Amino acid sequence: MENSAKICFNRRYIAVKEMNAMGRFVNPGNSAFKVALASEIYIDKTGLLDFTNSVLGTKQAYICNSRPRRFGKSITADMLTAYYSKGCDSRELFMNYNIAQTEYFEKYLNKYDVIHLDMQWILMDAGAPERISGYINKNVISELADLYKDIDLRDQKTLYGALSVINSMTNNKFVIIIDEWDVLIRDEAANSSVQEEYINFLRGMFKGSEPTKYIELAFLTGILPIKKLKTQSALNNFDEYTMLYAGRLSPYIGFTEDEVRVICDRYGRDFSQVERWYDGYMLGDCHVYNPRAVVNYMLQGDLKSYWSETGSYDVIVPLINLDFDGLKTAIIQMLSGGEIKVNTGSFMNDTVSFKNKDDVLTYLVHLGYLGFDQKKSCAFIPNEEIRQELTTAVESTRWKELITFENESLFLLDATLDMENDIVAKMIGQIHDEYASGIQYNNENSLSSVLTIAYLGAMNYYFKPVRELPTGRGFADFVYIPKPEFAIDYPAMVVELKWNKTAKTAINQIREKQYMKSIEQYTGNILLVGISYDKKTKKHQCIIEEYMKK
Repeated sequence: MENSAKICFNRRYIAVKEMNAMGRFVNPGNSAFKVALASEIYIDKTGLLDFTNSVLGTKQAYICNSRPRRFGKSITADMLTAYYSKGCDSRELFMNYNIAQTEYFEKYLNKYDVIHLDMQWILMDAGAPERISGYINKNVISELADLYKDIDLRDQKTLYGALSVINSMTNNKFVIIIDEWDVLIRDEAANSSVQEEYINFLRGMFKGSEPTKYIELAFLTGILPIKKLKTQSALNNFDEYTMLYAGRLSPYIGFTEDEVRVICDRYGRDFSQVERWYDGYMLGDCHVYNPRAVVNYMLQGDLKSYWSETGSYDVIVPLINLDFDGLKTAIIQMLSGGEIKVNTGSFMNDTVSFKNKDDVLTYLVHLGYLGFDQKKSCAFIPNEEIRQELTTAVESTRWKELITFENESLFLLDATLDMENDIVAKMIGQIHDEYASGIQYNNENSLSSVLTIAYLGAMNYYFKPVRELPTGRGFADFVYIPKPEFAIDYPAMVVELKWNKTAKTAINQIREKQYMKSIEQYTGNILLVGISYDKKTKKHQCIIEEYMKK
């Protein structure tokens, strides 16, 4: 009797929904995604829907995908809404894209009641941070009451309570999409009561066994991963895909290399230039480009930083001024083209609980100011665009250390270009003495790190040095390629380092292995630089030779 009553009820609520299906938050339409598709450049990321279809109604259906500003978070949320929402018919919208070729395209297309919350917009409309939870509960429950007219929701004070009641009456499940989920975590960092209330709201929505009854898919986007409480995520039932580890979502975060090559061909742009300026984010084996920067360059034709147009660097200035041991040395080393080992585990996924330099560097990875090599657990500046932005941020703080070091580095560069062997050896020795305490003086890798920061000034004229990993007791070479506007006046430099061997050995290795052959097309002149360090005498040697192309 109970089952037959529920079947009759389901028929009635379906008929009502067909007459009144679309709302602001419940079952919105596909108009937002239509705007993305109508743009001059749209890259097909609908393959993500094949992944979400594969996890519907499973423990893996709770997804938090965090990425920096202008990396397509809102477009992803709009795409998910357009595909799943019963508030629209999106079949024709998706027919020419990858998802239409998959097995379950029709099965899940526009088959769910979708709740889409844009937290940035809701924060503005609510009027105050402390009103967020109440605003969501009131407005979304009101729309649900209109949609499910035969269910009495008047006594429901929370959205998750209303969803639970609806599910108990209909067996219906929801797709819940929250865009910019972390806006309160970032913007109200010091307001612990607001954050606590908001986290509790999210836990009520998603945590425990009851939400599994009414949630078919939960998809959160933001810049930060889910906030930790003590050492554990506040929503530890979510699978998190971040700039530290994007897993299967890697191809859908930003533009991939293959996608950028196609766009370059379409607009007649030099891929190698785009690669140097906007590549560098390593998500597993996938190289990812900032979509906003690539699109702007394709349409405008100017190789420059578009980063400051999407968000101010003011947020990072207080961070890089924090008095954590080794932080400034790490930033100088990365500005010089090096990479820094980072322990990402202690970061609490908020903007206030910084305990050490690793927490600061981890946050900069999530913001997109640093790339991260998961295999080596190393952070680095990903490309020329971000190097310029981070340099501007550092210079605005008027670091005495950086100003002094830049002057020394420019003097070293001039001495190198003038082939003054003894001066170069002496200056590298001084830098080794002054800065190696932060990078282990008598470690074989310290010479490599010293050379990286020593040529900080070269970054004004050269791209980030190309570097291979060290092997055995030798060190991989550094290759400095001048930027196109300086290629005539500045030679390329191939630098080889040797530990407890001679500078002559380094030069001979460069010539024997023909390191310079691979860069002949980039510049007119090439300098070969061999540098050695003797651990016993603590002396540096340098030999600089000019390579004449045939």
